[in-house]
Amino acid sequence: MGGPHTSEDIEIEIPGTSSKEHSVSIQSLDLSFGAVEVLKNLNLDIEDGEFLVLLGSSGCGKSTLLNCIAGLLEITDGQIFIKGRNVTWAEPSERGIGMVFQSYALYPQMSVEGNLSFGLKNARMPKDQIAERVARAAEILQIEPLLKRKPGALSGGQRQRVAIGRALVRDVDVFLFDEPLSNLDAKLRADLRVELKQLHARLGNTMIYVTHDQVEAMTLADRIAIMKDGIIQQLAAPSEIYHRPVNKYVADFIGSPSMNFLEGFVQDGSFSGSAVSFPLVSYDFSRQDFTGAATFGIRPEHIVTGEAVTAAPVQLSVPVSVVEPLGADTLALTQLGGDPFWIRMEGEATVRAGDTLSIGFDPARGSLFDAQDEKRI
Repeated sequence: MGGPHTSEDIEIEIPGTSSKEHSVSIQSLDLSFGAVEVLKNLNLDIEDGEFLVLLGSSGCGKSTLLNCIAGLLEITDGQIFIKGRNVTWAEPSERGIGMVFQSYALYPQMSVEGNLSFGLKNARMPKDQIAERVARAAEILQIEPLLKRKPGALSGGQRQRVAIGRALVRDVDVFLFDEPLSNLDAKLRADLRVELKQLHARLGNTMIYVTHDQVEAMTLADRIAIMKDGIIQQLAAPSEIYHRPVNKYVADFIGSPSMNFLEGFVQDGSFSGSAVSFPLVSYDFSRQDFTGAATFGIRPEHIVTGEAVTAAPVQLSVPVSVVEPLGADTLALTQLGGDPFWIRMEGEATVRAGDTLSIGFDPARGSLFDAQDEKRI
């Protein structure tokens, strides 16, 4: 993959081994179903002990990529290395991975203890080692009182802990999670997010996590790979993706409400749009001396109101059409140049629909994108 946001190219020195010590290394991976290309020349290096999140909308290829790593799908071209070993054609059971699916996939007739130990028994592991691993996983996940229950007697959160425990007992280096929290309610998802974060800190294993939920991605990940149409758009730490998205798609995907966009033109170090013009003196350009049609983006939380407006480099008045009080925050939907323009304010804000609101922002906190290729300027 071209562009500055792709992973480093990897040279292979010895057949069957990776030349660099990565926990997982994916090289020039293609996957097609007939004439349909699902994954395209994908390169990705995941470090030992890293929590990497594959993020994107439905159909972007994130679960497909995870299934390729797991060996559940046969790739069309490329190579996959796990802990320096070429596993491109290895069976799932030979890859040294543990996988947790969206569906719990528990055996209903077995107890929790039976579900945890089933794979180990099939591998003919000694009974004392099985008991030791099951006890350790149950302690880590705090499901010791549930070991004699069957899945039907468990809540959704408890079932997901058991599903995680079934991967945990395998004592592998790499864990794969395919949207494991999507079947849970919002409160339980938030609770289990914290538990997963603590689990990763305690174990230190490599974890690859698929989700379409940007909150999960931002809170869990060491790095996020944002995918679209089978291609990684940006691979970076959450703060980098939030503050310096590499293209308009990433900028729009991250954030709720998403980034506000203004169409215009950049010339002589200034942005000019239909409703507002301002100098870009403090903006950190990625492409110097750019001139041409551009899109300026600013996040709702980077817009100031009240007394702070007087110190803002850009100051405007906008009509308020909708107010959404959220408790800790208040969202106001306004119009700027005929386009929707969201503003995030403190929860105690007294703004009402129909008001005219004074706002301000610093262009340095925004993002500029080329109108032609939508890449960051």
